[in-house]
Amino acid sequence: MNTNEIQHVDSSVPFINVFKMAMPFKDAKKLTNGNVVFDKDGWPRDLKGGQAGSYMLHWLPAGTLPEGNYTVLYDGEGQIAYESKSGDVRIVHSAPGKDIINIRSGSDKFIQVALIIKRSNPRKYLRNIRVLLPGGICANNPFKRVNAANQCNGNYLSFEKHHERLVFNPDYLNFMKDFKVIRMMNLSGITRNPIRRWEQMPHMSKATWAGYEGVRGAPLEVMVKLANILNRDAWFNIPHAADDNLIRQYANYIARHLRPNLKAYIEYTNETWNTVFMQTHYTKQMGHKLGLDKDPNQAGYKYYSQRAVEIFKIFEQAFRGRQHLVRVMGVWSANRYMTPVVMEHKNAYKHVDAMAIAPYFFVHAKALSGVNSVPSVFALMKDDKKNPYSMNNVYKMIEQQMKFAKKYNVNLIAYEGGQHLTDPKARSTKSNPNQFLIGANRVHTMEKFYIEFLQNWDRITNGSLFVAFSAPRTCQFYGCWGVKEYLNQPNAKAPKYRALQKFF
Repeated sequence: MNTNEIQHVDSSVPFINVFKMAMPFKDAKKLTNGNVVFDKDGWPRDLKGGQAGSYMLHWLPAGTLPEGNYTVLYDGEGQIAYESKSGDVRIVHSAPGKDIINIRSGSDKFIQVALIIKRSNPRKYLRNIRVLLPGGICANNPFKRVNAANQCNGNYLSFEKHHERLVFNPDYLNFMKDFKVIRMMNLSGITRNPIRRWEQMPHMSKATWAGYEGVRGAPLEVMVKLANILNRDAWFNIPHAADDNLIRQYANYIARHLRPNLKAYIEYTNETWNTVFMQTHYTKQMGHKLGLDKDPNQAGYKYYSQRAVEIFKIFEQAFRGRQHLVRVMGVWSANRYMTPVVMEHKNAYKHVDAMAIAPYFFVHAKALSGVNSVPSVFALMKDDKKNPYSMNNVYKMIEQQMKFAKKYNVNLIAYEGGQHLTDPKARSTKSNPNQFLIGANRVHTMEKFYIEFLQNWDRITNGSLFVAFSAPRTCQFYGCWGVKEYLNQPNAKAPKYRALQKFF
């Protein structure tokens, strides 16, 4: 399973401390005003007569989070206010360093909560805010939240006292535990992130791990801890501009702290063939700089291949071998010309364990005019002539890439995959054809399509690894990507997830 980006709109809600997914104060322009001065971790050090606010939870469907009393802890001296347009939050009790707030979804059946620092003493400024889920867990079961100590046999761990050690929302762990490999790419925040040095990596003390691309990202400690708690193999993506020291520190940390029975999948960045991403332009520039090819695309492919192998070797040194590593080279499912360039440049295939693709089936942009109902979406995904990304056409792509995998004696795996229904021109979930594309994600037929798709993936690849996209997230104008629309959504309303259950 692929993780999600850390954002205030992330309906997978990974953390006990939900403030870790809040929008950074400096980015919440409608809530933060005045000449506020921030410290290195993003806490407002001096309000300068203004205020600092954050969108903490935003448009999360009812049921995503438990409703009830949340504990707010903070250091320093000041006053915090909590706001919601739909009356989703109210203060139950307030004392220095601790508030109790009640969070419930309002009449619109969504949760929206903003947190605002109204007053702060610059000498002891308000910081280290933690907004904690109700209850806790029984120590022997991290996958189930309980409301009180009387639900445990003397081993109750409250979130108020143990959130720093426990870190993860039990409901999130319960969802993720059934998947055999967890891809950390989105959680790590590497997309469009120019990070170069180890010192720039996300760290535990940051006010929030959320924010815009290039800023957000969970610390490496958190990603390794997630894999260890779940006891599942972890897939790590290395930032595209990372220097050797960052990579070495990264590799050494994983080698020391990841459970010895688990494997670490290692991939250099993500989709360096996709021009919407910064990393694609970076690899082209580096390939050109090194004179790897006169053609910019070819130069980029070759640099990606070359740098990936260099990274693999650094990890092999840290792990003292390859036994616990899976060295992943990403290629473009639909481009059979890219694969040999990447795999054969300086005999890269000799240093690769798995070739990874993203097999998505969908209605191509040039066929979207034929979408006028939910049934028409499924009809077009079966129409091999009108739609180049029909299911059968995607099977042919997988078969072609499987031939390459056999040629290079590596495994073929999927780093992402599933439905990819989206309208590139859409700006609303209710516009046509978007309402039908989203509607198709919600009906039983999608379950049948997923089952057929995964059965054919198994047939072609001999049952190789398929990493689905993605953990629960709401449907937006740019797509309906989550296998559920929100954490704790009933399985009866989640056809993609029901299909995946058959392959656990």
